[in-house]
Amino acid sequence: MVLAANLSEQQELKQACPSCDAAQLCNCSSMGLDFIPPGLTAKITVLNLAHNRIKHIRSQDLQQAVNLRALLLHSNEISSIDEDSFQSLAKLELLDLSNNNLTHLSPVWFGHLFSLQHLHLQGNLYRDLGESSPFSSLRNLSSLQLGNPQFSVIRRGNFEGIELLNACAWPKNLKYLNLSSTQIPKVTTCIPPTLEVLDVSANNLKEFGLQLPFLKELYLTKNHLKTLPGAAPIPNLVVMSVRRNKLNRFSKEEFESFKRLELLDASDNNFICSCEFLSFIHHQAGISQVLVGWPDKYVCDSPLAVRGAQVGAVHLSLMECHRSLMVSLICILVFLVILILVAVGYKYHVVWYLRMTWAWLQAKRKPKRAPPKDICYDAFVSYSENDSNWVENIMVRELEQACPPFRLCLHKRDFVPGKWIVDNIIDSIEKSHKTLFVLSEHFVQSEWCKYELDFSHFRLFDENNDAAILVLLEPIQSQTIPKRFCKLRKIMNTKTYLEWPLEEEQQQMFWENLKRALKS
Repeated sequence: MVLAANLSEQQELKQACPSCDAAQLCNCSSMGLDFIPPGLTAKITVLNLAHNRIKHIRSQDLQQAVNLRALLLHSNEISSIDEDSFQSLAKLELLDLSNNNLTHLSPVWFGHLFSLQHLHLQGNLYRDLGESSPFSSLRNLSSLQLGNPQFSVIRRGNFEGIELLNACAWPKNLKYLNLSSTQIPKVTTCIPPTLEVLDVSANNLKEFGLQLPFLKELYLTKNHLKTLPGAAPIPNLVVMSVRRNKLNRFSKEEFESFKRLELLDASDNNFICSCEFLSFIHHQAGISQVLVGWPDKYVCDSPLAVRGAQVGAVHLSLMECHRSLMVSLICILVFLVILILVAVGYKYHVVWYLRMTWAWLQAKRKPKRAPPKDICYDAFVSYSENDSNWVENIMVRELEQACPPFRLCLHKRDFVPGKWIVDNIIDSIEKSHKTLFVLSEHFVQSEWCKYELDFSHFRLFDENNDAAILVLLEPIQSQTIPKRFCKLRKIMNTKTYLEWPLEEEQQQMFWENLKRALKS
């Protein structure tokens, strides 16, 4: 009975498809069939049923064709398919259901087609792909053809499971494509190059770089773009929306690269109001007519001082705009000032003066006169090196060989070796009963400001202090003394001083007056 039935089916198949007689390829196209003929066996690898009048695919129609590699059913009138019709076709690689009357796509149809690589579904009557992905089990799918005039909705997850898909077939005259709210992370070259309007709003796009030479309108609202798309791949763009992205600035060069752009909606982004960006915004001619939502929807996010302010109302100062330049200039200026101060200080011995002043300030805190037991000298002698011959060979001999002899402190002889000269000066003055200044033109006009002895004046020259004895080795005018030693000038104008006489008969009187002054 079974054998007879099989023979009957094979005869029926032979009558419907004569080419199936002894070949693995069974061509039943354009035979006027309104059903899939029975008798299909595991020997068949290719079955062509295109261009017939088949309206329904039943569960048992393909049950025995387990080795089928290609099934061509395009250009029929198929409107319904039993859910398990393709369950036995685990080796199927090509399925063509294009140009039929399918009003929906069921994921169950494709659930066991693990080897399927090419799926053609274009030219049917479905309006969408359903609530989930009908292709989730097609892990090896590399070619998918979709679309028809009624197809209008792509939902999130509709293409879940497709991993190897690089080519797409679209109608040649397709101009408008809406892929918004599909959560796609990127757009690939699958997008048809013929488009004039593309809406990929509300997705997860971080960049956009498709070559779309005819595109006029591009909608990228609610994505994650940080920069404007490049203008070169979309040279004819007229309208672009990048509202509510992660855009924080765009440059004059980026803006002007869109030669035909008439409207740009970049509102509701967090703009970094840098000097460069603000300069571009404030000076770009006609930008207010191009930016949609200007100025209310363009707000600074940083710097912190202008956060929340409208971009068009923010004006940064020169210091804020050129901070690094200003810091560099200030550093250079400070360096030059320091360099000048160092040069001046070196030339005029400022450091030395500062050290001497500090020593003098410390000396001022000490008692003006040392206790009698600490007095070691009758006088400390301050003189110019040019007058050392008179001091050391005439005055010192006259006073130290007197009876009784005077004890004189001379820096050449009595300063402690290795001790700072200022400390030597102060200690010597404090240990001396008097300080004797040998004044001359050499003393006043030579480089006396360079020598340590000069600052000994600060401690001693007080109008009420009689510890100073002035000896004029030669006549000098008080006006010739540098003005910074004003107290020395005052003392020369108010106190009596001894003048060294050139006549020998008067020199004896000079020595007696000097000895009397030292003893007072």
